[in-house]
Amino acid sequence: MNFELIAFRFHFEAVEPVYFGAGKAGNIIRGAFGLHFREAARQVGQPELYERIFQPALEEQAALTDKLEGHAPSGLGDLPRPFVFRAAHLDGRTVGRGQPFCFDLHLFDTRDPAVEAFTGAFARVAEAGLGANRSKAALRSAEHRLVQLSLMPKRGHVDRVRVRFATPTEMKADGRLVTEPRFQILINRIRDRVSTLRALYGPGPLALDFKAFSERAEGVVITRCEIERNPAARRSSRTGQTHPIGGFVGEVDYEGDLSEFVPYLEAARWTGVGRHTVWGNGVIEVEAVA
Repeated sequence: MNFELIAFRFHFEAVEPVYFGAGKAGNIIRGAFGLHFREAARQVGQPELYERIFQPALEEQAALTDKLEGHAPSGLGDLPRPFVFRAAHLDGRTVGRGQPFCFDLHLFDTRDPAVEAFTGAFARVAEAGLGANRSKAALRSAEHRLVQLSLMPKRGHVDRVRVRFATPTEMKADGRLVTEPRFQILINRIRDRVSTLRALYGPGPLALDFKAFSERAEGVVITRCEIERNPAARRSSRTGQTHPIGGFVGEVDYEGDLSEFVPYLEAARWTGVGRHTVWGNGVIEVEAVA
């Protein structure tokens, strides 16, 4: 089994000083992208792209339920969008006039990367301006590549890993917010997200015994947990309402039979896990611990 995505990187030059508020870079970029993608898609003769990217159809949800055959994750009232941003390195930063900056977009719908539409949208974003002051920039270049991730178990035995929750991560279990990321909860959420994205935008859901997978994950325990709450929020430019998009950040060490789970942890660096992943939340990084 594998998981595929298109990794974009967009390079800009600030025409005016561009300020990205603390914890706001992903929200600023996502909001601007939403405003300009419809017209960019129309300009390249693919107006249907907007709905495909931002408004997955009800028919797709019905088809997804059939594809998942009873393994649909809880809370699937809103289908996951086929993209996420990676812009946390810009949080709280002011980019001076003439200085370069960049951010990434991961696209999970590999059927048609729509490179021209994405590039055109961000050229429009830069020209219209970013942030509260609508500071202008110029798109200098864009690059993309196909990323293929194997989900097969790692060779050799892995019994200790350290997971760093690099951006705010919020998950729920039994209808409640998770305050301590038990491994079984974390890996099940990653599994569900990867399977759902594959079912919607790729070759189909994971060919996996979900129950047995979860039971094996129950044997992995936390040996160190150093996390703290990050109370981030975003303001919708469309409604004017403020929405919490915070979560916990920090490091957690896990111990147990981890060989089959490491590829899923590595995939979550690309997909994110939990809520608000489009804005760049739920990014994790994993390393083996001696």
